[in-house]
Amino acid sequence: MEEAENTVTQDDSRDILAHLHPDSIFMGVLAFMWVEFLWECYIGSRQRSVYHTVTTVPPELSSFLDTDTFTKARLYALEKSMFGSVQGLFSQIISTVLLWCLGYKVFWSWGEVTAHSLGLGGTDSEIPISLLFTFYMSMFSTLTNLPFSVYSTFVVEERHGFNKQTPGFFAVDQIKKFVVSQIIQTPILAGVIKIVLWGGDYFFVYLWMFAVLMTLFLMTIYPDLIAPLFDKYTPMPEGQLKTEIETLAASISFPLYKLYVVEGSKRSSHSNAYFYGFFKFKRIVLFDTLLEESERKKLKTEEDINKEEKVETEAKKAIGCNNREIVAVLGHELGHWSLNHVLKNIIIGQVQIFLMFALFAYLSKSSPLYQAFGFHDSQPVLIGLMIVLQYITAPYSALIGFLMSVLSRTFEFQADQFAAKLGHAEDLMSALVKLNNDNLGFPVYDWLYSAWHHSHPPLLQRIEALKKSQ
Repeated sequence: MEEAENTVTQDDSRDILAHLHPDSIFMGVLAFMWVEFLWECYIGSRQRSVYHTVTTVPPELSSFLDTDTFTKARLYALEKSMFGSVQGLFSQIISTVLLWCLGYKVFWSWGEVTAHSLGLGGTDSEIPISLLFTFYMSMFSTLTNLPFSVYSTFVVEERHGFNKQTPGFFAVDQIKKFVVSQIIQTPILAGVIKIVLWGGDYFFVYLWMFAVLMTLFLMTIYPDLIAPLFDKYTPMPEGQLKTEIETLAASISFPLYKLYVVEGSKRSSHSNAYFYGFFKFKRIVLFDTLLEESERKKLKTEEDINKEEKVETEAKKAIGCNNREIVAVLGHELGHWSLNHVLKNIIIGQVQIFLMFALFAYLSKSSPLYQAFGFHDSQPVLIGLMIVLQYITAPYSALIGFLMSVLSRTFEFQADQFAAKLGHAEDLMSALVKLNNDNLGFPVYDWLYSAWHHSHPPLLQRIEALKKSQ
């Protein structure tokens, strides 16, 4: 009897949800989902109040921001915020209806019916059913988000001069994204389910190792095989800018392998720059919208230039940065590499993934967890993983997301200081102002909204820090 009592106690201790009613779990998930949504609504309303009340250029901004650009940025930010609030409410209602109507169970049932009709049923049917389930869920998500994506691109972005996409290009792009995502996620999901089913009590360790390998694999193939499916990458032509970038890389022993310019202007006027790659095969990528017009023309044929001149009669043209400013921006980006920010983020991310998988292993056999979402007669691996990662850990994820934003802002300041120590403080400040103005960034923020949402410090804070470094 004593041994039996010990066994029961040990089994119960492995499942902290075993004594909870499924309805309690469901209502807890739903309650936190709405608490988080209402919090986002509150801080969003605080920022919209800033857009409404700050209608003139603050004195501290007058040296680099004219009234016309400030007004355009304010109206752009206000429209995006209002549009985002409508989209957020719609998404919240859809998510609530999906949970309340046991939508996961409905989509799973569709997967079961389809699998059996295709002759894929039987004892080994969980993987094909799971893949069909994710396909239906992806279709549902794509279709419900499509109207908002269309409105954002062809109304909001178009109205403020950023959109460069034609309806045909947009349609092909959406289809490509859906097909590529299905091709990538299908074998990964199959592998995840197989590992959980075969891995025993310590499957979460094997699952984490698989996740690490997949992350490294996708980081390796994405730039060379996947990204070119959507955008054109051109080696930077010989010239002064390329020489200056190579000199910068050599000065800090950055193993620059290739230097590309991506044709981002085909989609939008927004600009960016980044680097990627492992070991001695680092690549730097500049958006063509980051370059001045004279540099962009070096990358285009005469036919391309003529087409752009016709299309851009009413569209907003980015001013672009001069060579010194681009080198300063890259000095900031390479600062992330030199200070190991990328490696630190990867390590933190992998630790988080390991902890999430360990928690899933702990809760993977909890019947009330599955019953709360309508699964009374089965415990599919994929459903359990989705419930734990998306809902059970939601409070933890919200807190970690906030802390990661704080860390990210610290990294950004450090990268700015790195560029400043290389002698690029003045040019980096000038580049930040140009990029802010080109992208119609509104530089005034509510402190709470900024603290919660911004992974990059606001423009004024970055400029003040750079001035102190001079």
